[in-house]
Amino acid sequence: MIRLLAVDDSALMRRLLAQVFDGTPEVSVTFARSGAEALALLDEVKPDVITLDINMPEMNGLACLDRIMVQRPCPVVMFSMLTDSGAKETLEALALGAVDYVLKPGGAVSLKLDEFGPILVEKVLTASKARLRGSDRLSERVRLRARAAPDPLRKARAARKPSPDAAPVTGAPPGQLVLVGSSTGGPPALDAMLEPLPADFPWPIVIAQHMPASFTGALADRLDRICALDVVEVTRPVPLRAGSAYVAHGDADILISRRRGELVALSAPSDSNLNWHPSVDRMVDSAMRAADPASLIGVLMTGMGYDGAAAMTRLRAEGGRTIAESEESAVVWGMPGELVRAGGAEFVVDVQDIAPTLLRLAGRP
Repeated sequence: MIRLLAVDDSALMRRLLAQVFDGTPEVSVTFARSGAEALALLDEVKPDVITLDINMPEMNGLACLDRIMVQRPCPVVMFSMLTDSGAKETLEALALGAVDYVLKPGGAVSLKLDEFGPILVEKVLTASKARLRGSDRLSERVRLRARAAPDPLRKARAARKPSPDAAPVTGAPPGQLVLVGSSTGGPPALDAMLEPLPADFPWPIVIAQHMPASFTGALADRLDRICALDVVEVTRPVPLRAGSAYVAHGDADILISRRRGELVALSAPSDSNLNWHPSVDRMVDSAMRAADPASLIGVLMTGMGYDGAAAMTRLRAEGGRTIAESEESAVVWGMPGELVRAGGAEFVVDVQDIAPTLLRLAGRP
C-alpha cells in the first residue's frame, strides 16, 4: 500500500483528489489543509509520496517542501499552475528536491477530472518508486541557496561569457553535436550536467526535456544563469554554436537540420504518433540524417518511459557515442534503463560524471 499525503488548502480540490484515488486501491490517502498541518502529520503518516500545492496561505508549498526534505525526505509531486510564475516556482521546487509536478487544471476543475486524474495517479505511482537520496538533495538545496546569495564565482563565470559586442562564436567542427534527453527528475540532472562545463565547451548541446511550452523558457533562463554556457530556448531556427546549449520548446519537437553547410535546430509541431514531447527519439533521428552519426554524442538521463532509447541505440550502432545515467543516480531509471537494456549505452555513469565524460569524448582535458 502506497501512503499518500495530499496537501491542499482548497476543500474542493481535496474532494476531487479523494475521487481520483478512490478507484486506486494501492494508494491510501491522508489529507492536510496547510503546510503546517502536513509537517505535523509527517511522522504519524510516514508518507511514501506527497502531493503539494505551491500556492497556499501562511506557509507556501516551497517553504513546506524545504522543511519536508529536512524533516522526513520522501518523493514529492508539486501541483503547479500553467503560468510564468508557476513555471519558475516549479523549477525551484524541483531544485529543492521535488521529483515531479502535475499541472493543476484551471476553470471548472471537476469537468477535467477524467483527463487530470489518470495523469496524477500515474505520477504518484511513479514517484513512489523514485530514488531519493537525502544527502544528494541536501547538497542541491545548499547550492540553490548559494545561488541566491552574492557569489564571486558566479560573477566570474558570467564574465567568461562573450559580451554582446564580442565577435560571434564560431560553429563547432562540422556535425559535432551533443544530444540530451531527460524527463522526470530532469531539471536538477541538467543542472548537474551543465554546471561543470566550461564556456568554451567545443560542441553545441541540444536538450529535449519533456515539459509544457510555458515551462521551457523558464528552464532555459535558469540554466543560463547557473552555468558558463549560453543557454537559449529554441522557438525559431537557430544555428548551433560551440559554447551554447539549446533547450527544445515544450509541447513541440526539436529537429536538427543542415542549412548552408551548418547545423541548425528548429522547433516543429509535435508528432502525434509519439508519446512524449519534445521527443528525444525524433531529435536524435533528425540529427543522424543531418550529420555523420560518428560525430554525435547522445546522453539519456532520468525519466519515466522509453523515449530516446531506440534512437540512441541506433546511434551507437552507426558509430555514435552514447551515455546513460546510472540507476544509482537517476530519480527514475526508465529512459536510461531502456537504453542500457537495449545494449545502446556505451557508458553508464552517475549524473555527476556525465560532464567529465563529455569533456573526455570532446577531446578536452
